[in-house]
Amino acid sequence: MPELHETVYDSKTKRVGEVMDTAWGIVQLRPLHGGQEWDADTKDLSRAVSLERPSSDLSAVLEEWDR
Repeated sequence: MPELHETVYDSKTKRVGEVMDTAWGIVQLRPLHGGQEWDADTKDLSRAVSLERPSSDLSAVLEEWDR
């Protein structure tokens, strides 16, 4: 289970977020530069490495490119 305020990578959504809350195997994440929180399953999470922490603008471009 990730710790509060830890930066993690959500492999299901291909997004990086900060852990805001945890309960019953669900983790609530927030984008690093603010924005709408989302729920993630712990099985889809891993610690984010520096290469997975791009700026929010670059994240959007990379998400589109990955599709």
